Amino acid sequence: MLARFYFLPLFLLIAVVSATIFLVSDRDPQDMSTPNRSPNSGLLSDPFLQLPTADSVRVIWFTEFPGVEHTLTYGNSLEQKVTATTRKLTRVREDQESHVPHFSSEVSQEPLFREIWRHEAQATHLSAEERFPYYITSKKEDGQTLRSRQFSLSPAPPPGKPLKILLTSDHQQKPMTAANLQKVAETIPKIDAVLVAGDLVNVPDRASEWFDDSRGGAFFPCLQGNANYQLEKNETETTYTGGELIQHVPLYPAIGNHEVMGRFSGSASLNQQFNDAFPKAVAEQLYQQNAQTINSRQDPKVKTDWIKANSYNTDTYQEIFTLPQSIPGEEKYYATTFGDIRLVVLYATNMWRKPSLDANANGKYHEAEANLNDPEAWGYGQIIFEPIAKGTPQYQWLEQEVQSQPFQQAKYKIVMLHHPPHSLGGNVVPPYTDPEQIIQQDASGKIQAIRYQYPPNQDYLIRDVVPLLESAGVDLVYFGHSHLWNRFQAGKTHYLESSNVGNTYGAHWEDQQRNVPEEYQEQYALTGDPNGLKPVVPTLAPLSDDGQRLPYLVSNDITAFSILDTETQTVSSYYFDTRQPNSQVVKFDEFLLKENGT
Repeated sequence: MLARFYFLPLFLLIAVVSATIFLVSDRDPQDMSTPNRSPNSGLLSDPFLQLPTADSVRVIWFTEFPGVEHTLTYGNSLEQKVTATTRKLTRVREDQESHVPHFSSEVSQEPLFREIWRHEAQATHLSAEERFPYYITSKKEDGQTLRSRQFSLSPAPPPGKPLKILLTSDHQQKPMTAANLQKVAETIPKIDAVLVAGDLVNVPDRASEWFDDSRGGAFFPCLQGNANYQLEKNETETTYTGGELIQHVPLYPAIGNHEVMGRFSGSASLNQQFNDAFPKAVAEQLYQQNAQTINSRQDPKVKTDWIKANSYNTDTYQEIFTLPQSIPGEEKYYATTFGDIRLVVLYATNMWRKPSLDANANGKYHEAEANLNDPEAWGYGQIIFEPIAKGTPQYQWLEQEVQSQPFQQAKYKIVMLHHPPHSLGGNVVPPYTDPEQIIQQDASGKIQAIRYQYPPNQDYLIRDVVPLLESAGVDLVYFGHSHLWNRFQAGKTHYLESSNVGNTYGAHWEDQQRNVPEEYQEQYALTGDPNGLKPVVPTLAPLSDDGQRLPYLVSNDITAFSILDTETQTVSSYYFDTRQPNSQVVKFDEFLLKENGT
């Protein structure tokens, strides 16, 4: 019987928070020794922009104190002033594997809650195609007022306005991320929006990964030009600051597997909790077996909270961002119009498990031998977090979306998700479907092995989603997850994976085979795109190997980013060699989003 539950009673949770906040938040917000503190402000982050409409936009920032007043000042003459709404993040913590100034691993062996407040204000009555200066202020309880630098904001662009959109993903504090975003800002003088195809951080409940990791590469500092990442190449150390982007333009993210937190624990490390996701069906079964003990009053909220705490959640991601909402997906999947673009963002990601075939690994294909008789320690394979097969709520919503007037009338139809439909990377295998558990037992009933298979004909993306997108005339499907650059084309639909941003895990091409169990090698492709498309060789300056032009970019020295330009109807990809910090950015690929301008 499974006996360990990760549900903290409310009184205990309050006690833990009260006892630990002092320990993790005792530094002065004015302390400029923190390398990626917003310069000259004392705020935990610079403001960033979300949810633009035809005449408004949201401005969001964070502090380590509740404060008594938080305001947004904006307008041609900075004549408008509005008060922000404030709420506290509920799940962010730090632990011994955090890198936070003044946080000592000797304080506690357990994760500690960290007090961080989120502030949001709305700039309204904005004129289309006009940019306005703004700044934000936060007043502390002692009367001290902290103020950001001055930035600019604008409402959503009208149809017909030329736009440049940054396509990026898989930042995860990887070594080249700050360099990548710095080169974006230096190369493309005017970005209008940022699309991030998931995996923004590594562990979503670790606050410092979002705001102030002392190694200098946290998520917000990199996208706000406040990073301080020291990258050493060829015995030369270069400091990269990232790019000042999202203070001026809206950010649209998709949920990747690194935005999903596993089972909650008051004692396990945050890394352990992240990797400890259980299928909701298993959590529901556990609840039913112990319902009288867990919830004697049969309170529906207690049941919901318990199942979430014992399976997985996207709470921190949803608390941090303000995004368009869908019914029934809330902010987890959504659609919005931005200029001539109809952007559709899907929640398509699964639990990453090791491809290792080692008997002691809880992996994609089997449970570790040591855990066979301990269901509490099973990984359950690469579970899918949000159903997307035909007939599910997300698929039905997508069917309605591609038939909607905003989608039909949009000049450019863009779909963003995290998991790749087509890829040369390792993470496209096995097929994107629910793992089928196969338990092998001996004559006495003792478990001898637990394997997982993923039938290719049940790949939900290829079987259900891709045909719907292609028949609906989607121009570009943009995704990440495998940490490489490659692209494909099927009819008029382009597929782009531009996730060799911070690092790479390689491409499986020719003799570079994926790690697949022998019994599945005929079902799961060892090399190439398992779903039948041929990769497109970059059109301008492809990298080469022994004189052969490569249809991909994989490198831990060369970082890549892509730009969608609606004026030229092109998607251009660029690379920068971090081994040569004074070298130029190279445009290595470009393609027309619509042939003949149609």
